[in-house]
Amino acid sequence: MARKGTAQANGEQIKDQAFSELKALIEESEKLLKSSASLVGEEAEDLRGQISQKLQQALDSVASARERTRPMVDATEVYIGGHPWQTVAISAGFGLVVGLLLGRR
Repeated sequence: MARKGTAQANGEQIKDQAFSELKALIEESEKLLKSSASLVGEEAEDLRGQISQKLQQALDSVASARERTRPMVDATEVYIGGHPWQTVAISAGFGLVVGLLLGRR
């Protein structure tokens, strides 16, 4: 049980970090786009280089998050493979609850 709690806490931490990095990337991109309106020539090239660098950082961040979440994905796949009927029952129950909630609207 402690292992499940630790894995869940790690998953939440990774998710929070990924969202904060994505938010920072979006904010920086907006700043660069606003400042790019009046740039031409060499200044525009510098701006393109900065944007390219930020996009590469975002791609690296996504790849890093994917690598850190791989153990959780593998554990989920192992559990589902080892407990197929429990997985079906949980999925059916979840679908029933969602269907009831959507049907009330």
